[in-house]
Amino acid sequence: MIESVAHVRTERPERYLKQLVSHLGRKVDAEQSDDGGSGTLTFSSGGCVLLAEPGTLVLTVRAEDEERLAAVQDVVARHLMRFATQDELVVEWSAGAEV
Repeated sequence: MIESVAHVRTERPERYLKQLVSHLGRKVDAEQSDDGGSGTLTFSSGGCVLLAEPGTLVLTVRAEDEERLAAVQDVVARHLMRFATQDELVVEWSAGAEV
């Protein structure tokens, strides 16, 4: 397994976490914690753990190989950017590291 992480600066991390889990949950397995501070997305090619921290949405993606990792990163980032009509979010992924 390899992993990459993005720390997305936003004043609304919980809002974006909820939107991603709700929207992508129509097509993939998705769960959100009762307190709304974390969530998971499970794709056929890998998974994403979302964590809402003060001022930051942390996205951690895991997959079997670089190709699958890039596919999950792309889907999560594209959808997040679509929701961010009022904010200028920047999603920068760390290099894939083995876990």
